Amino acid sequence: MNPLKTVAGTIIGGIVLAVIIAVATSGIHFNVGSLMVWIHVLAGITWIGILYYFNFVQVPALADAAADDGGPGGAGITKYVAPRALWWFRWGAAATWLSGAAYLAHLGRFHHAFTLGMGNGGTQQDMIIGVGAWLGTIMLFNVWVLIWPNQKKILGMVEASDAEVAKARAVAFAASRTNTLLSIPMLMSMVGYGHGGFFL
Repeated sequence: MNPLKTVAGTIIGGIVLAVIIAVATSGIHFNVGSLMVWIHVLAGITWIGILYYFNFVQVPALADAAADDGGPGGAGITKYVAPRALWWFRWGAAATWLSGAAYLAHLGRFHHAFTLGMGNGGTQQDMIIGVGAWLGTIMLFNVWVLIWPNQKKILGMVEASDAEVAKARAVAFAASRTNTLLSIPMLMSMVGYGHGGFFL
């Protein structure tokens, strides 16, 4: 069977290929930290990629579909695409935050990061990654507390009046746009931590 014919097969195939490449280039040396970072990056790409898809593609496309009187409308997107994308979105967010927190704990820097390096033994690097960690935490809150519950109303997964749906749209939109805005400095902090800061 061709693994590329299913999402699960593609993911499993990618993991197997990654393990083969890791063994071929590094030998059989299990590095827990590298594994955690790898999971964190994979989950983060999933989360932020779908966030950008929602903000740069789906929302404008649905607005165009609503304005097109003779067009097909956005029912296909809201019925088939959005629920699936939201599943990957919210679990990608959770996996990103948990793997990032686990990596900071593995390094013994969790407390230092979340206190922005201001405590005893903290460093500038703790402040850099701490800013990213706090932005990611705010974004995770927005996903699970503001976006997902309101999207369930918008998509008809839970019963809501027209007024509740209108309010849900406004809240979910604002939280999603806030996350898009926060993702830019959050990603800068993540890259800055791994590469010695923002500026030389």
